[in-house]
Amino acid sequence: MKWLRMLLLGCVLSGITGWSIATVPDAEAPDFVLKSHSGENLRLSELKGQVVMINFWASWCGPCRQEMPLLDALHRKYQKLGFTLLGVNVEKDTAAARRFISDVPVSFPVLFDQKNTVSRSFDVSGMPSTVVLDRDGRVRYQHAGYVPGDETRYSEVVRELLRQ
Repeated sequence: MKWLRMLLLGCVLSGITGWSIATVPDAEAPDFVLKSHSGENLRLSELKGQVVMINFWASWCGPCRQEMPLLDALHRKYQKLGFTLLGVNVEKDTAAARRFISDVPVSFPVLFDQKNTVSRSFDVSGMPSTVVLDRDGRVRYQHAGYVPGDETRYSEVVRELLRQ
């Protein structure tokens, strides 16, 4: 029954927006370690057991800047239920990203992918790009771009995966 709900939700989301069910259903997300804005290293595999949204962004990307406070609200809303959002900045020089985070602080970890190894492993081709993992660390949904209203769909997907 769960698979049917997820299939229906995926069909609705992929038909309306840039959301798609993962190209390889239930493929395990590639593990990575990146340095965070706070200076600590974060390993993706340590978050198994949580629903994880990875948002790839850049400070020069207007839609990325627009959605950042909305992503923070999403993180705050579902964090206590087992949800983690990771903001992965893809710029080689982190100075602009650090300035942006100073001006628009967020409660979720911001990581730096200066060599773009993580973004390449997730086949990211544009900014912003979002990947959602289930509690087992499997890629369940991908989304390219951002338009106002996408945060509602983010919330629907997160709630569905938290129920599983």
